[in-house]
Amino acid sequence: MSETAPSVQLEVNGEPRSVPGGQSLPDLITTLGLPPQAALVEHNGRALLRHEWDQVRLADGDKLEILRIVAGG
Repeated sequence: MSETAPSVQLEVNGEPRSVPGGQSLPDLITTLGLPPQAALVEHNGRALLRHEWDQVRLADGDKLEILRIVAGG
């Protein structure tokens, strides 16, 4: 029998969201259906460089702002 991680409550772009505890930021980006190469992320008020994403484990109360980059002319 496998145990599931308890969920944590986040705020993503101002909306409440429940995710598995310890979920990585790249996993959340994928779950949201965003291409990682076209996303900018602010975690608890701090803009993250893409190479920092793997170090972030989402925790209860985290606040994320995720923007999708769109190019056009």
